[in-house]
Amino acid sequence: MNLGKHDLAILAVLREDARASLHEISARVGLSTTPCWNRIKKMEAEGVIQGYTVRIDPGAIGFTETVIVQVTLDSHTDETLFEFGKQLEQIPEVLEAYLVSGDYDYYIRIAVKDTRDYERLLRESLYRIPGIRHSKSTFVLRTLKESPLPLPTAPEAGITHKRAKR
Repeated sequence: MNLGKHDLAILAVLREDARASLHEISARVGLSTTPCWNRIKKMEAEGVIQGYTVRIDPGAIGFTETVIVQVTLDSHTDETLFEFGKQLEQIPEVLEAYLVSGDYDYYIRIAVKDTRDYERLLRESLYRIPGIRHSKSTFVLRTLKESPLPLPTAPEAGITHKRAKR
């Protein structure tokens, strides 16, 4: 899909407020509602828009600590990596997990209530996953920046989106 200036403008509005009405979006991007709706539906179908969500204050629901866990695995076969990822998906406190280059194989962001809750999560979930050779945990003291994905500033150049393989 080739993203034009109207598509990028729509994305900017939705990034700011995913609950914006079609009327509001179309007015802000300078399109009537039907072409605006068609562009949104096309971006959804092509995987440019992957979903809509709400941001929740973790502390408001009891998750006061964020932990970054670096993990090294014993093996790096496709099957081991696949199984490890599958196991991480089953742990609700795991918010994000990245397969990375460097000294560790994975960076994992975890939300917990406190250090006791983290110790429980290690014993009952994370350390039960076979193949972990080493892990290192770092507690986040303060979040300095959380930003939405930046959008290109030169929309007239056109951006081609290719659906990610999953």
